[in-house]
Amino acid sequence: MTVTAVVDLRNYFGAVRDQGDRPTCLAFAASDAHAACRPHWEPLSSEYAFFYAQRRAGQPPDRGAYLEPMLDALRLDGQPLEQSWPYLASLPADLTSYSPPAKVGKVYGRDGGRQNIGFDRIIGALDTGQPVIALMKLTMTFFQPPDEGVIDYVDGDDVFPVPRHAMVAVGHGSRGSTDVVLVRNSWGPSWGQDGYAWVTRAFVEKNLFDMAILKEETDVPHSAAAA
Repeated sequence: MTVTAVVDLRNYFGAVRDQGDRPTCLAFAASDAHAACRPHWEPLSSEYAFFYAQRRAGQPPDRGAYLEPMLDALRLDGQPLEQSWPYLASLPADLTSYSPPAKVGKVYGRDGGRQNIGFDRIIGALDTGQPVIALMKLTMTFFQPPDEGVIDYVDGDDVFPVPRHAMVAVGHGSRGSTDVVLVRNSWGPSWGQDGYAWVTRAFVEKNLFDMAILKEETDVPHSAAAA
């Protein structure tokens, strides 16, 4: 049974990117949601967002990022275009050398806020043209989506310890009587359907644990842009 889409914001985005083995899913989700808010798609530096989110959180760069520091980084530190600091497939052996280039050009800031979680809240945002940064727990099926591209929740499909993952909700619709949300992942185009998959209401209600929406553009403080 095919999915009938009600909202599909994939045309706001460019090609799906691949985070590789690093714990940078939130940086990719936030960067892509930020880029989708801009007038024309240009990938923004996920490396830059990750660096400043980790610095604000006091976290090392080999750990995953938290949502609040990431939102602070987008608002206060901004992001340059991807080519200003391209994503690193792996961290340097000497982590003291891990820092942005001396010059990255213009940085773009974006306000954002956490939202009360819920499937219907995602739908409401998508209906107004707003992509949603969605943080969910994963199941075994999520790693290898079914050929029809719809991931449902099944009892006993959990992974222990439970991995947590950030992605962008970019559409919603239905498959028969089942409500579904379209998510954009950061595992490259070989995952799902060219990097996207539909997840059911049951999957979202069982696994969603945080979410955020990006808002208006902000002026990055000069001190932060020069740091």
